[in-house]
Amino acid sequence: MVSSNTVSQSPMKPNELKSRLESSAFAFRGYNVTNLGRTSEFLDHHAYGSIVRECLVSASAVCADVTGKATDLVSRVERHEETSLETYAEAVALVMAVEQAQIRILDEQFGIPLKQAQFSLGYSLGEITAVALSGVIDLHEAMRVPLTLAEDCAALADDVSLGVLFSRGKLLPLDAIRKLCLEINQTGGGTVGISAILSPNSILLMGQGDTLARLKQAIKEFPERISLRQHDQKFPPMHTPIVWQKNVCDRAAVLMQTLRGGLTAPQPKVLSLVTGKCSYTDINARQILQDWTDHPQLLWDAVYEILRSNVDTVIHVGPEPNIMPATFTRLKENVEVETKGKIGRQALATVVHHPWIKRLLPERTALLRAPAIKQIILEDWLLEQV
Repeated sequence: MVSSNTVSQSPMKPNELKSRLESSAFAFRGYNVTNLGRTSEFLDHHAYGSIVRECLVSASAVCADVTGKATDLVSRVERHEETSLETYAEAVALVMAVEQAQIRILDEQFGIPLKQAQFSLGYSLGEITAVALSGVIDLHEAMRVPLTLAEDCAALADDVSLGVLFSRGKLLPLDAIRKLCLEINQTGGGTVGISAILSPNSILLMGQGDTLARLKQAIKEFPERISLRQHDQKFPPMHTPIVWQKNVCDRAAVLMQTLRGGLTAPQPKVLSLVTGKCSYTDINARQILQDWTDHPQLLWDAVYEILRSNVDTVIHVGPEPNIMPATFTRLKENVEVETKGKIGRQALATVVHHPWIKRLLPERTALLRAPAIKQIILEDWLLEQV
């Protein structure tokens, strides 16, 4: 995992950020092994503290109501006590509440509303928050679905390992990898599946038992040189077929049937990592969010959609966001290395700022925009303001 301090930021004043809003995208983070970030600093802040406290108290009440367990997110933050798999439901409530608080602070304190952005998106849990804060479903209503399923999702993590499958230089043969997962699953010795497509040469896999070890052995027969790196941390196996074992998809659908809302299009548009497109309308939020449970996260498709658009600023929301900032930073560095000596700064600027030229060039020229994307870690930016 990569911390937010890897993002190179130029100081941006509130007025400049406000002026860039229509060409900005808000990116919401998901669950991680650490979920506090700098939230305790917000609680102590003279201008922000009351908003953060209100959001945490409200989320605590929802979490307690759904789980039947006493929940005090304010005290957790004040104690600097991170969540764990055993308190996965609290982690869900915490992340969603902090993201809500940051968006409220940006709007109420600086007059910079989310709804005026070009679009929003969210990695994993972050997509639910993005959809809710876009006005489709009340945040606390939406929160009830993952909270209801949290205990079973966390229980599934017990026998699950996370791995990053990657190649150096070449594209991953995704169809061959999908077929290999199906072949391993057919043996009945556990389930393995793709959880996220991070880039054309890297994906996240989650597998039960020794399925990742068997996959690692099998890919040695591939003509491409592919590596698998397993991680020690345990994660709920969201966005994989493993969740079928607890009927998570159908249970989520039943829970969402009676949620209030879901009958208006999001404002701003929401770029879904389920589809890789701005797919939400006034009638399909429930279906996409049901698919969210077991469909892999199409992070690379979403990143490319941003580069194809005229977005020039990505605002990362939540406590210590990592995956999306790291993805944009890595892409920026890769593009700079590949274009060094091949395309001048002036030519690159021309491609970036003149869309008509971009349309005349091969479609993948959009990748050249990566170095021009400004990234803002919202929790850092808010705390830097006097």
